[in-house]
Amino acid sequence: MQNLFARLAPSLLTIIEALLVIAAMALIFFSSRHATGRRPPATFIRLERFFTRLARRKRLSVLIVGLSVIVIRVALTPILGVPQPRWNDEFSYLLAADTFAHGRLTNPTHPMWVHFESFHIIQRPTYMSMYPPAEGLVLAAGQLLGHPWIGQLLVTALMCSALCWMLQAWLPPPWALLGAGLAVLRLGILSYWINGYWNASVVALGGALLIGALPRLKRHRRTRDAILMALALGLLANSRPYEGLLLSIPVAADMGLWLLRPPFIRRTLTHVLLPIIGLLGTLAFATGHYYARVTGSPFLMTYQVNRETYATAPYFLWQRPRPEPSYRHRVMRDFYRWELTQYEENRTVNGALRRTRDKLVALWRFYLGPALSLPLLAFPWVLHDRRLRFPLVALAVFVAGLSPQTWTLPHYFAPAAGLLFLLLLQCMRHMHLWGGRHSSRGTAAVRVVAVVCCAMVLLRLVAAITHTAIEPAWPRGNLDRTAIIQQLNHQPGYHLVVVRYQSTYGVQHDVDHEWVHNDANIDAAKIVWARDMSSSQNRELVRYFSDRKVWFLEGDSPGPRLVPYLDQ
Repeated sequence: MQNLFARLAPSLLTIIEALLVIAAMALIFFSSRHATGRRPPATFIRLERFFTRLARRKRLSVLIVGLSVIVIRVALTPILGVPQPRWNDEFSYLLAADTFAHGRLTNPTHPMWVHFESFHIIQRPTYMSMYPPAEGLVLAAGQLLGHPWIGQLLVTALMCSALCWMLQAWLPPPWALLGAGLAVLRLGILSYWINGYWNASVVALGGALLIGALPRLKRHRRTRDAILMALALGLLANSRPYEGLLLSIPVAADMGLWLLRPPFIRRTLTHVLLPIIGLLGTLAFATGHYYARVTGSPFLMTYQVNRETYATAPYFLWQRPRPEPSYRHRVMRDFYRWELTQYEENRTVNGALRRTRDKLVALWRFYLGPALSLPLLAFPWVLHDRRLRFPLVALAVFVAGLSPQTWTLPHYFAPAAGLLFLLLLQCMRHMHLWGGRHSSRGTAAVRVVAVVCCAMVLLRLVAAITHTAIEPAWPRGNLDRTAIIQQLNHQPGYHLVVVRYQSTYGVQHDVDHEWVHNDANIDAAKIVWARDMSSSQNRELVRYFSDRKVWFLEGDSPGPRLVPYLDQ
């Protein structure tokens, strides 16, 4: 029975959601056959009237959507806790945040840097995260306010507000507000976008601003929309450059066709083109200056430095693997060899089909699930909507551009999240008319989508309160590492923790359960994490940190615990 539950656990929430959708739709079908002219419950009518009145006040709607994310998630903190970093990417972003929060663009290479090598971080020519700076700046703002997660909370709220604003440019206000509400339920409360330290919310914010500014610019030619478009492009370039480029190409093409359409109005030059060009030039200079400080060249990204230093597997399937470098740590060698096996699997027919299936399932499960898949039944009608041609083409270009990537995780799709919700809402508008204008079936089906999304959030919260194992427990993160940090923070003085993996316990090391991550200023940190190396190298490290108490940690042992370090 336990083995069966272990196999079903990753899909358990999806199965429950599917059962709820099927049960609700069956109830609608059978009740409509035996009861004609029945009015919906008065509660639904009152809520929908309030919802419609609120939606007509567009600015207030945008504000309330963002505030709802903050209020709900903060209110749930006693249940969900404040997330702790878990994945290598998160620690890398937090390194950037700590660097920016201390007023620096990067950090000097540490004299003992070979002991501190870790994933998604460069050590030379400077010590810094390999990722573009946007997410680090967001988390740095949060750190200055008291905790990096505050930045993640605020940017996710801003992202949901931007989705509402974007949808208002394409859809009637009530449908735009409905779409933003669904985004709050799907992305803004329980997803890893807000309960972690990834750059997904930043990227989705840039995509929403870009797609929302496009029709407004063409309609009104306002400077503020031009500024928002330029800021969106800057966000995308400094968060996920490749995926941002995939979204920007269709937008640039559409803007180009619009500009070539006569007559050319002078206002287009003064209020659209010049602000965009001026702000993009400023942002490009700032980005180039950042990379010049970190890597030594304005045209060399930190990502390139990291991959050229450590990785063998290329980012795109058409590229060739690099020669394997000489690794100083077995755990890093194993990680990059694992990456290479994924690349090689993608290059075979069967492997490509299998991994493509896995990617699509992961994207579907995260963004849609059974509830938001229901509106896609109306997709054939959307294909005939002339106003939706650009979003459909842009989404097709974006998806096609993701296909040659070696890896595709849900947040890689984040720039196009706004396009996806736009498509879903247009499908729901068509679904609303199922059975004709005088039929209640379509309206009931739209209600099912919203009700099931709310029910799933409530179900997950009840499960968290009652400790029912339908998903990983809250709070999320590497709680073992957090416990060790708390233990050492309560002890006087400064500490050096030497970490070893591949222990004698017979446990295969999880490369995503990493311990060796450090603050921006390593020498000033309360705790320094280092990798176990040879006896002579370890002695050299201990001599360098002679004023610290030195500990040893077996990172793969059950229930990791600190022991005083003895010369190994």
